[in-house]
Amino acid sequence: MKQIIKTACRACHGGCGALVTVENGVVTDLRPDPDSPLSKGRMCPKGLAGVELLYSPERLKYPMIRAGERGEGKWRRVTWDEALDYIVENVNRIRNESGPEAIVLGQGTGRHHLKHVNRFANALGTPNWMEPGTAQCFFPRVATGNLTYGTMPVVDYYGDVNPELILVWGSNPVISGADCEIQFRCRDAVQKGSKLIVVDPRRTELAEKAEYWLQLRPGTDDALAMGFLHVIIEEELYDKEFCDKWVYGLDKLAERVKEYTPKRVSEITWVPEDKIIAAARLFATTKPAGLEWGCALEHTPNCFQTVRALAILPGITGNFDIPGGWIEGGHVMPEADILIDKLPDEQGYKRIGESQYKLLAGVGGECPASHVPSLMKAMLEGDPYQIRGLMLFGNNGIISFADSQKVRKAYENMEFISCMDLFMTPTAEMADVVLPAASWLELDEVYSGPSLADHVILVQKKVAQIGECRSDEEVLCELAKCLELNYYADSVYDIFNDQLRSVGEKYPEYADLNWEKMKELSYLEFPIEYRQYEKRGRFNTPTGKMEVWSTAMEELGLDPLPNYVESPESPYSTPDLYKEYPLILTTGARSKYYFISEGRQIPRLRRRSMYPEVEIHPADADKYGIAHGDWVFIETKRGKITMKANVTDGILQGVVSCPIGWWYPEETDTGHGWNESNCNVLTSQDPPYDPNSGTYQLRGLLCKIYKNDDCKIEQRFEQSELYTRVKM
Repeated sequence: MKQIIKTACRACHGGCGALVTVENGVVTDLRPDPDSPLSKGRMCPKGLAGVELLYSPERLKYPMIRAGERGEGKWRRVTWDEALDYIVENVNRIRNESGPEAIVLGQGTGRHHLKHVNRFANALGTPNWMEPGTAQCFFPRVATGNLTYGTMPVVDYYGDVNPELILVWGSNPVISGADCEIQFRCRDAVQKGSKLIVVDPRRTELAEKAEYWLQLRPGTDDALAMGFLHVIIEEELYDKEFCDKWVYGLDKLAERVKEYTPKRVSEITWVPEDKIIAAARLFATTKPAGLEWGCALEHTPNCFQTVRALAILPGITGNFDIPGGWIEGGHVMPEADILIDKLPDEQGYKRIGESQYKLLAGVGGECPASHVPSLMKAMLEGDPYQIRGLMLFGNNGIISFADSQKVRKAYENMEFISCMDLFMTPTAEMADVVLPAASWLELDEVYSGPSLADHVILVQKKVAQIGECRSDEEVLCELAKCLELNYYADSVYDIFNDQLRSVGEKYPEYADLNWEKMKELSYLEFPIEYRQYEKRGRFNTPTGKMEVWSTAMEELGLDPLPNYVESPESPYSTPDLYKEYPLILTTGARSKYYFISEGRQIPRLRRRSMYPEVEIHPADADKYGIAHGDWVFIETKRGKITMKANVTDGILQGVVSCPIGWWYPEETDTGHGWNESNCNVLTSQDPPYDPNSGTYQLRGLLCKIYKNDDCKIEQRFEQSELYTRVKM
């Protein structure tokens, strides 16, 4: 029997439409869905590799319990009942002896199971939930959007008006769009005529098409943003009518930015003064315009004020919530309820980081998270109390958290770790029990997208079953029953129906919407509404206006205006260190073939990107005797890794760029090369931290680079079984 099933890919955060052919229970083909309201017949390489991922021989297929020492790689297969009983026994022991706060719930990127892990943590009674990017990726932008506008705006790629200009800052959306369909939408906009300003030390595809490409020194985005604001306010290029009626605190911002003259900003950022002025003028005088920003902005201890400064730009230039501009989302369907109101305040105050980083971890937040460096300290030192157990879902923290060596030591120090994942990762190897996770072709889910622009509801459908793999959401429901938690749902479908019931409350024509009906529909698309603040008569902020001066931050004793702070490790703040490590390191570059640390065991992806490459300018390569294709060491004061040199004039001289997420699944050692090419061996969790969000420094670090003449990575890979499949 042959079926073609309409579903949605979640190989990343996004929801590209897919048509999956199933014959006699076997998936035989996967193609983009031309009717998809978001991706419109396109998918990225990660999504197109879904069948290879599904049937990968490296997949975890059965629950396993550790049979040797931690990290030794010895396992025994068990039943699901045995695995869940083992988890319940250890969780109950720890929470009875030390309280539920001694258990940390951890996950990786925010996909289908994101809110369900939150929900479980709150039902369990632990305030300690962590995710590698919470303070380093996306949360600061979301919080900033909420503080400034009462919502998180996004570029309008979805209406009838094409953006005239897109300011792309610290982002590479046509490669690394967190919601994969944005890759196509952004490229479409440019093809239709959108002009570009790109701020990035690297030459990206969009930088090549830009009116202005500003190659700044990594870690100085805050200064450049303040320079833009200086030009726009000093030259009165802001939208006076909008600002007079709807903006709170512009006069105070005008005073703050006076000192950020283009000349001073040029000296800080290394961007020519004339380019700063011209780019700021172009943005201010072009409508409609939007801001496409990325997590590169969230990798310094001043990240919150950096994104605050940037968030102000579209608003004061009259580009907020207009067709083709920077729009408020549709909010057509809520995410799964995380039960934050069920967590007692006394537990919330125990959240690690709660007293120091209110915007990240504070009681009263919509989705508060623990401060990761402080959690690691609690794991290692018992300060402020001992963390004893970890429950991880899709969390490869040894690769994705800063200072991987510290993370590994912290995980080694745990009494108990459970880990649910698709593959045996360097992190899963550290667990006591490993659970096999379902891939996106093996689970049901409802999704509202694109993220925060959400005007489309999509259905993800289970079309296959491999081994005994289950969805994270299903397992969390089962664990809640075993632990006798009040989970307010017997199954994931109860949670889906709660979400869909809210759609019916907002749109009466869908009053009877539930999972079964939505599954038949496959997707729903709703019209975009503009100028929602005018219809409400206010912004969703305390003053009812767009807050340039943040009253919420003022109330917390934080600086209510954006500012610039030099990174703690840089040529200017640590000049002696700069003499020893004379290059500036930026980390985190993404690949269209991999999603963070995922995918390197998938042949069709690995053959397109077999080895990690560090980008270095020809002048720097010549200085250090490095040729294109050489294996080299990149070293900071924290450690060293090795990568292949990509000698290119597409990187700012004096800067090197390392991609994120590299490990070697083909390596038979249980560490799988976790410390060989992992850029987070070079990064640090040390203070200072952003006083608002607790963010630490991941970019603008200092490094040196030199040849590695004895690298065996290529030789080892070419002798592996994976290489045989890659070359087929």
